[in-house]
Amino acid sequence: MERTLVLVRHGQSDWNLKNLFTGWRDPDLTEQGVSEATKAGELLNALGMKFDIAFTSALSRAQKTCSIILDGVNQSGLETIRDEALNERDYGDLSGLNKDDARERWGEEQVHVWRRSYDVPPPGGESLKDTGARVWPYYMQHILPRAMRGECVLVAAHGNSLRSLVMVLDGLTRDEITGLNLDTGVPMIYRLNADTTVASKEILTA
Repeated sequence: MERTLVLVRHGQSDWNLKNLFTGWRDPDLTEQGVSEATKAGELLNALGMKFDIAFTSALSRAQKTCSIILDGVNQSGLETIRDEALNERDYGDLSGLNKDDARERWGEEQVHVWRRSYDVPPPGGESLKDTGARVWPYYMQHILPRAMRGECVLVAAHGNSLRSLVMVLDGLTRDEITGLNLDTGVPMIYRLNADTTVASKEILTA
């Protein structure tokens, strides 16, 4: 039985490029983002990866990344489940603001705390802990059971929704997860043991 889970952060979005807080806002991929998603599909295809099911968020940048990857492994018609439980962390009042402008308004230290702490949310938004509180139950109820059946599962989502998953899968502490960044468009392949723990992890880079 395979029990394989592939996590991919969406390719670069237009707001990533413009250094804006994105959250639940819905900008499209840039040309570079499309290229990153295409490369991810090529790398997975080179491994002979075939998926049984795909999961993505309610946001178009993740959905488009998912679609491009599935095209790359010749599975464009694969069943894909979209759910806002996998959405990016909600940045609340910071959404749409330039990160440098936010630092000028609230100060470097305060913005750093909002961005990188585990449990301090920005005004009107979510902390990483809050994000995990919706991501992890969804994973347990919908994604993990498919993998434990021996299926190969693709999850195309966002930096913080995936960080909250990686924190638990990799057994990271609060301090360790605050220092972790996930690159756009880079697949992480997890193979799971029969007790749902991680047997191996591989990060695919070009």
